[in-house]
Amino acid sequence: MPEGHTIHRLARRHAKLLGGQTVRASSPQGRFADGAALIDGHVLQSTDAWGKHLFHTYERDLLLHVHLGLYGKFADGPGPAPEARGALRLRLESEQSWLDLRGPITCEVVTRAEKAEVTAALGPDPLRPNADPGLAAAKLARSRTALGALLMNQTVLAGVGNVYRAEILFRHGVNPYLPGRDLDPVVWLDMWEDLVRLMRAGVRAGKIITTDPGDRERVSGPARRSDAHYVYRRAGEPCRRCHTPVRHEVLVGRNLFWCPRCQPGPDGLG
Repeated sequence: MPEGHTIHRLARRHAKLLGGQTVRASSPQGRFADGAALIDGHVLQSTDAWGKHLFHTYERDLLLHVHLGLYGKFADGPGPAPEARGALRLRLESEQSWLDLRGPITCEVVTRAEKAEVTAALGPDPLRPNADPGLAAAKLARSRTALGALLMNQTVLAGVGNVYRAEILFRHGVNPYLPGRDLDPVVWLDMWEDLVRLMRAGVRAGKIITTDPGDRERVSGPARRSDAHYVYRRAGEPCRRCHTPVRHEVLVGRNLFWCPRCQPGPDGLG
């Protein structure tokens, strides 16, 4: 599932492609025909991202809400759109560009009030201006749930997925099974600031790089794909810092990776 940096990047991309232009909207597969008809012929005024939720705002307070889920994806390009093929949920076109959406878990036209309901249910998004890490801290402090699960809960923290979850815990030496209420608030603020920095870099680069140069096999130049992460998808491989084999388990249905030495668990956990 795309993480928050991807959605914010898409919001910027869509604004660049279609912003300020009259948009032709259609649903070649037919599943979104009514919604497409509502925004067809209207100007795209702005785009916005909240966690993993993307919004387009059109004239007359028409808002398109998209959540890609596990399988959704966008494609775009200049000039006339190619022939529509397969399960194409939504096509947006202007005189200069086209944008296709396939397989989202959510694709709907909503009111401003409905958008507010969606965003009010989300935790703070590290990529949004003035996001308050204290809102997440308060939820962490009340919970006995493992941090590895809490950081993936979008009502606690918006936009963080499997990669950022594993990597931020490693970077701060926090065991994924530590209960939320046992996390030092000072450590949480450090984690938040680190997330802001890493996710902003992810928006710029279009990919997640979490390793520091000194911890990579190639210490100079851009990080290679094999050097991008500390623990994510590195089960059984040596930790980049202590050489202990990286562990892997499934937590709340998602793959979890951590170093048992660099992220020691309380009371023998991890």
